Amino acid sequence: MAEKEGPGGDSEEKELDPSEAKLRKARESGEVPLAREAVQLASLCGGAFALSWFGPALGHHMVEQGRSLFALSHEARWQLELSEMAVRAAPLALGVAGLAATGAVVVTLAQTRLLVSAKPLAPNPMKLSPLRGLKRMFGPQALVEFGRAMLKVVACGLAMWWVSDGITERLPQTLALPLEELGGLAAELIERLLRGALLAFTVVALVDLGWVRLRHMQKMRMSRQEMKDEMKESEGDPHIRGRRRQIALRRSRSRAMAEVPKATVIVTNPTHYAVALSYRRGIDAAPRVVARGVDSMAARIRREAEKHGVPVLPNPPLARALYRVEEGAQIPAEHFEAVAELIALVWKLRPTL
Repeated sequence: MAEKEGPGGDSEEKELDPSEAKLRKARESGEVPLAREAVQLASLCGGAFALSWFGPALGHHMVEQGRSLFALSHEARWQLELSEMAVRAAPLALGVAGLAATGAVVVTLAQTRLLVSAKPLAPNPMKLSPLRGLKRMFGPQALVEFGRAMLKVVACGLAMWWVSDGITERLPQTLALPLEELGGLAAELIERLLRGALLAFTVVALVDLGWVRLRHMQKMRMSRQEMKDEMKESEGDPHIRGRRRQIALRRSRSRAMAEVPKATVIVTNPTHYAVALSYRRGIDAAPRVVARGVDSMAARIRREAEKHGVPVLPNPPLARALYRVEEGAQIPAEHFEAVAELIALVWKLRPTL
């Protein structure tokens, strides 16, 4: 259980999940979960893809250049051939570096959800504290880093042992192989080593990804006092107020749509306004507005009414007037006559209502 020193020195349990506001503030300050092993895996994948793309052609060229080198004796010619080999190798080096960097950037932005912040780079006196430095060196985080490093070593070792099976026995015979076969063996070895490294780094990255996210959520947990203080502060927060309004509006619309199938009649504009009225003979003193909407909401009310066989009658002036009545309220007395005519028409068409 994460803890925090309270004002009086007592530890205060952080037993509550972090609020959206706290997570948003942490994100704004650049504090987001970032699994470095996943970034390294993406970089390795980018480099491996570049090798698979450029490697065969370059390997063939290197073999040809190597054959010509061994046939030369003049030092200047050697230098010329080596320079040409370096020029041919440059695109591979640039491709590997470029795709590795691209993979790292893409995975970093994916984990941070396109967050780019310079706040973590800003000077922070707390980071210079010797006590905090000792905690980092000998605290739980140091053990986690050690465990991550050991997991990587073990995973890579097992992967290398797995991919090297069958290769090591052939190494003593390589001295007698022609240059073409030697190049093919080297390419096979590199491919298998990369495959093993990718497998090992994938395992480590998945473990690290889960751990980093779990650790971040534990770090963001809140005490009851923190939650109370945040709720007081959020009363004036426009983000919180807007969020509450959206939730209240969605709930209101859901309740209204649930009342439409039970309505007596739907009065429409006919396209821009829709007002659902309910009147139960012998029970209600006057018709009530149970749902209302404009534009898209009006269209939803009409579709729901048609779906459940509720009569939809056009009366633009009455629809606009009734739209001003709050949902759940009885219609004003000045509209009794007009609404009574509509309900009488509905009863005439559907006597069972």
